[in-house]
Amino acid sequence: MTTTHSLPHLITIEELADHLGVTVRHIRRLIAEKRVPYVKWRYFIRFDPDEIARWLADARRPQQSEDGRPV
Repeated sequence: MTTTHSLPHLITIEELADHLGVTVRHIRRLIAEKRVPYVKWRYFIRFDPDEIARWLADARRPQQSEDGRPV
């Protein structure tokens, strides 16, 4: 009986920083504060793009009109 599992393509700190348009230092601070989902294997830190997409979606604020009401 064989099962095949599709492993996600994990990205590095540098790739995530480039994708988000922030510095590597900022990403490392988010990791230290446990504010971003990450995978740690030994001393490697990687990010699952699907988890990052969910994290960004959860952080999204609703758009507001000029008078402060949700659009």
